[in-house]
Amino acid sequence: MSEYQPFNGLPVPVLVVRGERIHHANAALLSLLGVSLEDALATPVLMLLARFSPAQLAWLEPALSGRALGAGGPPDSLWVHLRVAGGAERTFRMCRGEGLREEDTVLMLLDAEGEESTRRLTESLVAAAAELVHCRDEPRVLETAVEAIHRHGFSVMTLLLDDDGFQYGPLRQPHGVVTACERRFGQPLRDIRVPRTSLPHVEEVWSRRKAAFHTDFPRLLGHPVRRGLAEERPPAVRVLDAPIFVEGQPHGILSVQGESLTPTSAATLELFARQVGGALENVRHHRRAAERLAELSRLQSELVAQERLAVLGEAAGVVAHEVRNPLGAILNAVAVVKRERLGPVGRSALEMLEEEATRLDAMVKDLLDVVRPLEPRPRPLHPGELARRTLEILGQRRQLGTLRVSMDEAPNLPTLQGDEFLLQLALENLLRNAVQACPPESGVKVGVSSVPEGILLSVEDEGPGISPEDMHRVFEPFFTTRATGTGLGLAVVRRVVMAHGGTVSVRPRPGGGARFELRLPLHTEARPLGYLPMTRARD
Repeated sequence: MSEYQPFNGLPVPVLVVRGERIHHANAALLSLLGVSLEDALATPVLMLLARFSPAQLAWLEPALSGRALGAGGPPDSLWVHLRVAGGAERTFRMCRGEGLREEDTVLMLLDAEGEESTRRLTESLVAAAAELVHCRDEPRVLETAVEAIHRHGFSVMTLLLDDDGFQYGPLRQPHGVVTACERRFGQPLRDIRVPRTSLPHVEEVWSRRKAAFHTDFPRLLGHPVRRGLAEERPPAVRVLDAPIFVEGQPHGILSVQGESLTPTSAATLELFARQVGGALENVRHHRRAAERLAELSRLQSELVAQERLAVLGEAAGVVAHEVRNPLGAILNAVAVVKRERLGPVGRSALEMLEEEATRLDAMVKDLLDVVRPLEPRPRPLHPGELARRTLEILGQRRQLGTLRVSMDEAPNLPTLQGDEFLLQLALENLLRNAVQACPPESGVKVGVSSVPEGILLSVEDEGPGISPEDMHRVFEPFFTTRATGTGLGLAVVRRVVMAHGGTVSVRPRPGGGARFELRLPLHTEARPLGYLPMTRARD
């Protein structure tokens, strides 16, 4: 038995040269070249190389001569191209070492293509890691990472932690594998949930914070159904499961599969998985910073609005005292004069006086509605009845003109806790705004439905719409795009909704016009919203 028999257990091709002949060749070398042990031992080393590497014999012969193989011979490693079993040509790095005897030389063939593949993979993943820094959402981070790995011929998938199981994230798998998995589970891949208990080795991966490299992954799983895509893999496949941590907590698994996966490339992919986790953290930090900036902007806007309304409130107090009382006297005088017999010119002048005084009185009332403290007095309301009652009141006042008004009310609406007077005031102002914006004979649609936030009240009109640059200003006091508008109605709407803990927004209506939406919580706590110590009036 040869003293070099232990080399037979190595997966790397090894041959031992004694003099100019082969003394020992392990099973990996014989399988690589497709020769028998007897043939290898009977053939001088140079003749063997001439058979499998004829193009390089000219420089291999002096390098591998009996004299050169001894001390002071060739470098410890050489690059050679061999025609292996099956006719394919592959590149190897031939490493030289000392044998058990002084006259013996051990030659080991390392797959140079694998080393080159690892180098290319490393360079590609370094470039991808730089790209990950610029991603601003988590799906984009995972898609970029998966695509970078897939370009090197690997199958890739991400398993993301979801409650007590996993869901499939971005992946690159053969189409037939995905189709077969979806057919077995009867649902799209994105909807499949993998139980956490079905992948016990993942818990070890997370606890050790180190990737797991499997040379025969299906055998590790046992039953193929326990892992959706695993059942379609070949009987033996190399798999790397690398942990993804985000802010110190398990986020998921980056799973890479491929026959060319080596321990060296697996180590590179494990480091890349850490980069993916860092990129995901970066996305979350940017999102939180954006949210804090938005909150800061909102608070700043509210502060500016409060200061503006505080000044406006002082002016409103003067208006209430100095303007409204004379207006009341003027309207009373108009009512008295209307009883007298007047000519056509006098009646026309009196009607004009009454109309302008009434408009001025309404403006003063809107101004007071904007600045007076709002203290909602919640009570149970049916949102559909609230909308119908508001439409009925405006119809009785003939304030809807010739518009076609419709209402879309969802069934089984929940009860709303709110201030009936204030909510009706907000709806009235929205409807008046729609009437003023719409041309005659056009349509206005009122909608009432349930949303996760509570109740959605919407008003759609067929007017000219609102420009994008004006949408964030329409609820500011005195902002208006109409020559005769006061810019106070929508400001009243916003204050009423805020007092109920809700939100109001506007967006373009499909087909033209504008759509205003009021989102109100079902339960409203008393939250005074005001700027002046004024007594609330309901006139």
